[in-house]
Amino acid sequence: MPESKPRPAAEEKKKAKRQADVAAKRDDRARRVALPGERAWVPPLFISVGLLGVAWLVVFYIAGWQIPYMRDLGQWNILIGMGMLAAAFGISTLWK
Repeated sequence: MPESKPRPAAEEKKKAKRQADVAAKRDDRARRVALPGERAWVPPLFISVGLLGVAWLVVFYIAGWQIPYMRDLGQWNILIGMGMLAAAFGISTLWK
């Protein structure tokens, strides 16, 4: 069956809609670009502080009494390691 010819007004509407869709996609892509205020620093800091806390606790439990500054701190080393872990979880709440 042959197709009927579209009306000029309908063609104009279709063309305008296509252009609006393309413009909307372009604007959407432009908004997705990372802005200077983005928080890309949160994951590396979260991981670093968390691993540092775990490493502090492991070193204290394995060889803490042989390391001079750790020996002087005594059981406060546990609070330091756990504090770093708590700080890491606090930092993770800043991630968007």
